Amino acid sequence: MGRHKNSFKNNKISLYRLKKNFKIPFARVSASGNEQKYIEEVLQSGWLTTAGKAASFEEKFAEATKAKFACAVNSGTAALHLGLEALGVKPGDRVFVPSMTFTASAEIIRYLQANPVFLDTEYGTNLVTPEILKDAIKKNPDVRFLIVVHYGGQAAQMLTGDEEGIIDVCKRYGIKILEDAAHAFPARLNNQMVGSLGEVACFSFYANKPITTGEGGMLTTSNNEIYERVKKMRLHGIDRDVWDRFTDDKPSWEYDVVEAGYKYNMPDVNAAIGLAQLEKAEEFRTERQRVAEYYYEHLAPLKHLMDLPVTHVPFRDHAWHLFPVVLKENAPLNRNKFIEKMAEAGIGTSVHYKPLHRMTYYKNKYQLKASDYPNTEKTWRGNVSLPVFPYMHEEELSYICETIGKIFIG
Repeated sequence: MGRHKNSFKNNKISLYRLKKNFKIPFARVSASGNEQKYIEEVLQSGWLTTAGKAASFEEKFAEATKAKFACAVNSGTAALHLGLEALGVKPGDRVFVPSMTFTASAEIIRYLQANPVFLDTEYGTNLVTPEILKDAIKKNPDVRFLIVVHYGGQAAQMLTGDEEGIIDVCKRYGIKILEDAAHAFPARLNNQMVGSLGEVACFSFYANKPITTGEGGMLTTSNNEIYERVKKMRLHGIDRDVWDRFTDDKPSWEYDVVEAGYKYNMPDVNAAIGLAQLEKAEEFRTERQRVAEYYYEHLAPLKHLMDLPVTHVPFRDHAWHLFPVVLKENAPLNRNKFIEKMAEAGIGTSVHYKPLHRMTYYKNKYQLKASDYPNTEKTWRGNVSLPVFPYMHEEELSYICETIGKIFIG
């Protein structure tokens, strides 16, 4: 990472800085592959809802993650809901979930009239660790479910090899795991793809995710019973897919409703975009890694004022969906002021996340105290996510880092 040293002092003014109304968004979608071609194929087919493109997307995504099955749905939240339901969560059950995550990770617990038990996370990675989990189990021995979030694109310590990983801990205590992998495609742990580590993993294809379908999600599993349950429940609890009925050698209108299911299927128009994005997923990941490496190198002189993300996997195994930094208490300005200054310079940022124990609904319903989540609180006070997306120009990256240096030290 020693290619371009940057002292942040006496920098030459970037040409980008001279452009009027220059903007670098927080996220920028790349759709330069076969997206248009595949969408046109769907339109020409005359079948716009769940059909052949969705089936193909499922097959190729299962291949990519090394899972036996993949089930396409209309959002990452839908995948989480279906996955948790298939694992057997019932009203009144309690489910471990990190506080440092988007509300979808916890709200699906409430969909099933169960109750979240919020966990602190490791400072620097924002991940639940085996140690955090073991401590939580001691305090809550009745909990039998865990939602683990692969935050930012880095896999949690599911399998560690030498020591007990999260999967080992959960097996010992009879806890079922749902992986929230909304940030983590493609990502790996110990040469194994996220999506095939545990029993159920859920992915999001929202517009700013590592690959997108506009709106959409995917559930992967190698458990046949879970797959059949999810496949059934995603479309009204009907025992046959519409596309299966349409393409059967002996077409039949006949079907049965065997459960009170949901309307969570993915239309072929969305799946067409997903297929094109999937073809470039590893290229996108490599591009985001390039951005992350640039930040690590060029923001190193500011380590006394901000903490950079901590990694416990090789860079090539990280999806790099986010690059979250944490401003230290001795920084010359707070997080909110920093975001304002970046916006004034035309640079988009975000915050991932305001912890759920601070959200009014969860805080009031479960009488949550910030002091019970010390690492999450330390992160929350200063966390800012910098732009990370494929094909960022080096001039853009240089401008971002120069601007940060100017904001901090002039």
